[in-house]
Formats: sequence, structure tokens, C-alpha cells
Amino acid sequence: MLTAIKHFGHLLYRIWFYVLVALLIIVFLPLLLLFSFSQKTYPQFYWVARNLWARPILFGMGCPPSLHFHQKPKSGESFMWVANHASMLDIMLMLHISETPFVFVGKKELANLPLFGYFYKRVCILVDRSDAGSRSRVYRQVQKRLQSGLGVCIFPEGGVPEEEVLLDTFKNGAFKIAINHNLPIVPISILDTKKRFSFTFFSGGPGKVRAIIHPAIATHALSKSDYASLKNTVREIILKDLEENLV
Repeated sequence: MLTAIKHFGHLLYRIWFYVLVALLIIVFLPLLLLFSFSQKTYPQFYWVARNLWARPILFGMGCPPSLHFHQKPKSGESFMWVANHASMLDIMLMLHISETPFVFVGKKELANLPLFGYFYKRVCILVDRSDAGSRSRVYRQVQKRLQSGLGVCIFPEGGVPEEEVLLDTFKNGAFKIAINHNLPIVPISILDTKKRFSFTFFSGGPGKVRAIIHPAIATHALSKSDYASLKNTVREIILKDLEENLV
């Protein structure tokens, strides 16, 4: 009986998430449509997505963000934001973290999601891992966004790992882009979103979601030979935080 009650609570919590995501998109649909038509108005789109969509979802789910900055990135500068990925709440949390607009680089499959997918494919940079030419297109699109003063955000695990995996191996893309474009990397450790809203259906619940934002790592003096060492350095930073906050 107790298990059935818990499952019912988890079900309601999960339904509420999807209702909240969709409801906020519908309410602010005119603004989202208006600002998604051109890259010139992306900063306005980002402001709406951050303040009128992501934040209300976090607080509406009972998951207030708690941020710890080792060193706050300078407002207005472009960075490569790199974080571990365990939940759909990670997207909202990343938007909450950065006042300066950035663009997500993510897998193209998310564009198939109803409603959310429409805006995802219009404003994000999509990666098709089955297409050999996708990588070069991503680099060209990143260059255009950087020239517009935007940052870039990548979850380098390439997706959400299995529930029992603390931190999956990192793919090379984020670190190649950062070095090739002299883009400082900001490692971010997301600590609680798996507990609050994981991909295990009957799980989750309200509570704060913490993120540790580390100082930016400069890449201007690095070259192609440093891809692997930079990737390993960033992964170790995030992994250490996750291991220290397992409870």
C-alpha cells in the first residue's frame, strides 16, 4: 500500500513537470516565436527562456537552485559551459546559471519532442552522430554564434548515462571547439538533479538542486595535442565534486 502511494505521488510529480513545461511554452508562445525567427534576436529569446520558462519550472517543481561559484564568470564574455548530465532539469539549471546568453549543442533526436522540439531545433546547434558531415557543420555554426557574442553549452557525456553511472566518459567535441576557438571552459558540477527528476519513472521529488561553478580554464595557449589532457582535467574536476557529494 505504501509503495502504491509513493508511486502515485511520483506519477503526479512527473505529470506536473510536463504540464509545467508545456504550459509555460504556450503562455509565452508569441514571444518565443517572435524572438526565435532570427539569430539577431536570440539574446531576447534567451532572456525569455531563462526568466519566464526555466526559472518558473525549477521553482514550480519545488527545486530551488543553489549555486556555488568558485569564481563568477565575467558577465558579457563568451564561455564553453561544460557540465555533467543526469536529468531534464539540467537544461533549466544551466539557463539559470548564466546571465550571458549561450547556445546549447545537443543531439538532433531531441528535436522530435512535441512543442519543446520545435524551439530546440530553431535555436540550438544540432549534432547528428550518424552523419559524418555533421561535425563540420557544428563547427561552422559555433563560429557564427561566437561572432554574435554568444557562449556555448555542451554536456560532454553525449547524453544521459545509465542510472548507476556517476559520470560517463567524455566525448571530444566540447574540448576541440574550445581550443579551436580559444574559448575558456567553465566546468560545472550538477549535484542533485538525478535525485530530483531522473529518467527512472517512479522516482524524484522536491528539494534544492546544487551546482558548483568552477573558475574558467583558459585555452588560448593550447593546441590539438592538448585535447585529451583538457578533457581529462575537466572530467576529474566534475567527478571529484560528484564523489564528494554522493549523500
